[in-house]
Amino acid sequence: MVGGPSPAGGAPHVPVLLRPLLAAVAPVSGTWIDGTFGAGGYARGLLEAGADRVIGIDRDPLALEMAQGWAGTYGDRLQIVQNNFANLDAVAETHAPEGLDGVVLDLGVSSMQLDLAERGFSFMKDGPLDMRMSQSGPSAADLVNELEEAELADILYLYGEERASRRIAKYILRAREEAPFESTLQLANLVERALGRGKPGQSHPATRTFQALRIAVNDEYGALAEGLMAAERALKPGGQLAVVSFHSIEDRMVKRFFQLRTGHSGNVNRYAPVQEAEAAAFTQKTKKGIGPDEQELDENPRSRSARLRVGTRTAKPAEDIDRAALGMPGAQAVGKNRGNRR
Repeated sequence: MVGGPSPAGGAPHVPVLLRPLLAAVAPVSGTWIDGTFGAGGYARGLLEAGADRVIGIDRDPLALEMAQGWAGTYGDRLQIVQNNFANLDAVAETHAPEGLDGVVLDLGVSSMQLDLAERGFSFMKDGPLDMRMSQSGPSAADLVNELEEAELADILYLYGEERASRRIAKYILRAREEAPFESTLQLANLVERALGRGKPGQSHPATRTFQALRIAVNDEYGALAEGLMAAERALKPGGQLAVVSFHSIEDRMVKRFFQLRTGHSGNVNRYAPVQEAEAAAFTQKTKKGIGPDEQELDENPRSRSARLRVGTRTAKPAEDIDRAALGMPGAQAVGKNRGNRR
């Protein structure tokens, strides 16, 4: 499997679902954007599968720094741009004005970010409570130390699907009166005290809390909504959009996007306005998401929750979609679900 080097120079980064992705978009040719460049695994895979050129986008300056050691081997076939994939249509207009033949998005935190304790993404390693992919703007510590209890509870519930969000928020506010939160283990231990230790085989009690804060800090759902629409604008007819997601909310948003843009809107989110079926802007090869096979699960246990969805662009003009229609968690749901939270 193709992969980029690890941050520490050890085992190579393994891009999740690369084999099924390349099979779904074959034959690979033309100009592609890898909107979540990371350690470069998808970009390398696309180039070696036949892409003429790949434009890698990442908001994390570390990704650009890491690529300096190997990107030159591809010459002008690989360009790397520091930006947010929400703006990929603007990047394409500058670097590929003729339009794109494909876009790949690998959502969520990358393994290189998760494995570096100093980035503050992991509740298993002690480090500063940061979580900023761009390494700029408000950090997770800022949110935990400054937000009101109700705001914190809403973030944990809406972005992390944490049913005990109110309890955790109460614990956080009591604890920060004594000392501000500064480290990852400080917060992880607090959540464990609030919820109790999980049973053997269960995920760590802080998993959903860390996920929610990371998504809020980086506006990941907003970037996903904008990135999907930006891809629609930038792709040529026949161009392909491949999206790998890792948890249910992301996958629902991607699934909903393809439902709306293939003219099969189905049931809308109960907080979203009713949408009428439209002419197709995409076609899909498979209606169901593609998951990892046994070989990939053995090679990379982190792939167990991954889902791949692929659509092919038609000639229909691009249109913006209301975020609520994508089922994006946000203001429409705030306050409506508090009765379900402990």
